[in-house]
Amino acid sequence: MNNTETLFISDLDGTLLDNSARLSEESLRRLNLAAENGAAFTAATARTLASSGVILKGLTLDFPVILMNGVLIYDFKAGKYIRKALLDQDTVRNIIALLRSCGLDAFMYTVEDTAMHTYYERISSGAMQDFYNERKIKYYKSFSRTDDFCSLCRKDIIYFTIIDSYERLLPLYRGAQQIKGTEVTFYSDRYSDGLWYIEIFSSAASKKKAVQFLRKLIRPKKIICFGDNLNDLPMFEEADHSVAVKNAVTAVKEQADEIIGANTENSVAKYIYEKSI
Repeated sequence: MNNTETLFISDLDGTLLDNSARLSEESLRRLNLAAENGAAFTAATARTLASSGVILKGLTLDFPVILMNGVLIYDFKAGKYIRKALLDQDTVRNIIALLRSCGLDAFMYTVEDTAMHTYYERISSGAMQDFYNERKIKYYKSFSRTDDFCSLCRKDIIYFTIIDSYERLLPLYRGAQQIKGTEVTFYSDRYSDGLWYIEIFSSAASKKKAVQFLRKLIRPKKIICFGDNLNDLPMFEEADHSVAVKNAVTAVKEQADEIIGANTENSVAKYIYEKSI
């Protein structure tokens, strides 16, 4: 394979990262060797810049990274976002109304230039508290409480994250799909049994649309994508070749063109390194 003509794009959690949400030393070594050999690699994740930047520290990243399921694309070399998909005010108000009708609390994200901020009205569950603690303490993310999300509607709002059980989130998922101007992902938490995530963002964004953006920007002859969870299926649709790790959920393995070893076996990094030799 002429690796300079192929762009490799990997999901992070459950795919490139181990079960402790870390990039192993072995994967880091192999990916950097692959980059030295000319392999073009980047990541596509639901995570923000704050946590992704810490996790990927030390990794050669010459190509823009897809963040927050495609809402943001960040160029580490230039130190700036090169694509942002904002939610308009009416859409934000409709999302807030739906949250209240479902009796659910959320984290709401805003972005301005390179600064991102996360707001919440209440931290009403242990899952939300764990989410808050990990990101604030481990990744130094900025959180603020507000009495009313609606008071922030004039800000550049990009994203809502809701964490709860499948049963409690299902009505929200169905309702959010009916809100014009939104894209919705609904998938299980890789690190906690019984917890699910819903993420709501602009219909102008998705991992698929972000991959399309990188295809036009970088113009590789081939794109290979790696994933494990339901929010990776959109980028599989755009990939020229899709690869699931062994621990992927059934729907992802069924959609993939190829299945490799598990995330705990450095399988993605090994695959990319072997293709770069």
